[in-house]
Amino acid sequence: MSASGLDRRKFLSGRFVVEHPVRPPWSREPAIASACSGCGACVEACPQSIIALDGRRKPFVDFKAGECTFCGSCADACPEPVFDRAVAPFPHIAIIGQACFAGRGIVCESCGDACPESAIRFQMRLGGPALPSLAADRCTGCGACIAACPADAIAASPVEPAGMEAGHA
Repeated sequence: MSASGLDRRKFLSGRFVVEHPVRPPWSREPAIASACSGCGACVEACPQSIIALDGRRKPFVDFKAGECTFCGSCADACPEPVFDRAVAPFPHIAIIGQACFAGRGIVCESCGDACPESAIRFQMRLGGPALPSLAADRCTGCGACIAACPADAIAASPVEPAGMEAGHA
């Protein structure tokens, strides 16, 4: 495995390895590391059951289990100063990898159907199914597309600097 956390085989197949776990909305790694006691109150409070504790008893979001609805229950339940609602909920957006069925000639629009912000649109092309394209400015990082993708082709990626747009990889 490379230093980036993504080995060559996983890169070429479009399978992703998350180097750093996605933390609950409105929380960031420095606050998690310094203030989180690992009590699990955020886990119990999450109505979508997408928050779990890692081996260090720090919360992370498992988008395979579903999407974040930004209800704020995790932040409300936390007794520590871990959550800051003055920042964007998530510092990431979705990225669509090479394992995407549409890119491999199989009709699939699961991610677009699941996206509550309509951030994933499909571009028609000759000789194959429409390809997904992500409008980074509309993506909230909720994970609905990750949970819905039958090919495991979508992952959370840190937000690119302003002016950059993510799309089909």
